[in-house]
Amino acid sequence: MKIAFLGLGAIGAPMAAHLVGRFDLTVWNRTASKAAEFSATHGGAVAATPCLAVTDAPVVITCFPTSREVEALLDGAEGVLAGMQSGATLVDCTSGDPASSRRIATRLAELGLGFVDAPVSGGVVGALSGTLTVMCGGNEATYVRVLPVLQAFGKKIVHVGPVGAGHALKAVNNALLAVHIWSTAEGLAALVKAGVKPTVALDVINASSGRSNSSEHLIPLRVVSRAFPRTFRLALLEKDIAIAADFLREQRVPSLIIQQAAELFRLARLELGEAADHVEAVKIVERWGDVVISD
Repeated sequence: MKIAFLGLGAIGAPMAAHLVGRFDLTVWNRTASKAAEFSATHGGAVAATPCLAVTDAPVVITCFPTSREVEALLDGAEGVLAGMQSGATLVDCTSGDPASSRRIATRLAELGLGFVDAPVSGGVVGALSGTLTVMCGGNEATYVRVLPVLQAFGKKIVHVGPVGAGHALKAVNNALLAVHIWSTAEGLAALVKAGVKPTVALDVINASSGRSNSSEHLIPLRVVSRAFPRTFRLALLEKDIAIAADFLREQRVPSLIIQQAAELFRLARLELGEAADHVEAVKIVERWGDVVISD
């Protein structure tokens, strides 16, 4: 079976690599040299346009920074809709927004095409190891049809609800990540100023009820060590928190903490720049508190 994969970024490329050998893979990327490099390294055919990539592919996977990029690929003589065959399904692994997902799904349905929003969690490490968590929104029968493809790069794959539900859940998940990073940094900053070593504080927190992925992994390995590897841009996390904040407002759920987190990460991105990693937001807490979270 032919699979088309569009979007070979830091997450998309290793995801696509897991499809090589299992399916007849064709790739496309906005920067053509990345697609050529992928093919030379992993295999798979390279298409010159999105239309050519998706032609005769029952399953088309997109993986881009935002839903805007996905919608931009749909139209025109070289666009996705010009090439997709009736009955094919678009699986959007972008960390997109629910409203765009519903809009895209409606357009595709009018042409006899299926849609599943399937954002992933696990980062570059999970993409490389094929152990991503995939949260899927869409018709259950459509989800079942594309499940064997998702199993190539996902370990935990869950059908979470109707179209848009996958993107909503991913946004809420990342908003919680942001809250954990910022609140853990605030607590540690105060403890360090009071004379508690962050490694000691984290040892206690991680054996207690305040632990999180941020306190167990991100803060010790990146903040205390001062390594700050750039694996997931702060700007992208800011985008995801904003999606979550919009979603909560849409559902008329009071969300003071997540709304505040959206504003704090917006300020962090403005101060640290577009290239900063998401964990570098801790530097703003340190700057405001006049403290460094390190032993």
